[in-house]
Amino acid sequence: MIHLPTIRDLAVRAGEKIMEVYQLHDFSAVTEVKADHSPLTIADKAAHQIISEGLVSHYPEIPVWSEAGRSIPYEERRAWTQFWLVGPLDGSCEVLNRYGEFTVNIALLEGRKPVMGVIYVPATGMLYYGHAGEGAFRQASGEPPVAIRVSGDTEKRTGVGSRSHSSPEEAAIFRNNRVEDFIAVGSSLKFCLIAEGKANFYYRSGPTMEWDTAAGQAIVEAAGGRVTDSKGNYLTYTNLHP
Repeated sequence: MIHLPTIRDLAVRAGEKIMEVYQLHDFSAVTEVKADHSPLTIADKAAHQIISEGLVSHYPEIPVWSEAGRSIPYEERRAWTQFWLVGPLDGSCEVLNRYGEFTVNIALLEGRKPVMGVIYVPATGMLYYGHAGEGAFRQASGEPPVAIRVSGDTEKRTGVGSRSHSSPEEAAIFRNNRVEDFIAVGSSLKFCLIAEGKANFYYRSGPTMEWDTAAGQAIVEAAGGRVTDSKGNYLTYTNLHP
């Protein structure tokens, strides 16, 4: 049995480590560049270590695939039917630009479908989580959890999109889907805004990675929403990048 408070605790502990880096006056000594040219800080690595070691300790039978430890061969991963998918720090650019809109993402996948998700926002101490069949919740530090629910469709929609990535295609999609208001926010916080009903439409045209979407998808769907591909098909994780 998965003990959700254990997963939430790992996310919070990882977030506390990230905040130690976030509060530094100079990031130059703690920043590298990943293969895709996005930034990598020691915060990514430290958060990855906390989460991965914790998951392996509590659930040794469930494999872990993390953005900061993605060297597991595809031939091994392709046979997994249940595994943890971890984004230890989603929003490195938001860290380096000091926006505060970065998250820790932990998802449990079963049969290539995210069934549980935890997202922690270190800069605010806000925690979001959801489990299929059990609903979705928002919890401020030191406060009891509050059930959240998507707003459902409305005549005039509020869209949410990236602060760091946008495109003309995205703007056109918003216009064609009755989006009249727009919220710009970083990382997986976009999914959280959808889940708690503050926005009701999100479109992503550029590439994205599984660990950036799985936890958010689990929370949105636990809150009554739906995440699909561009053709409206249910989004599953059958083609993990080799």
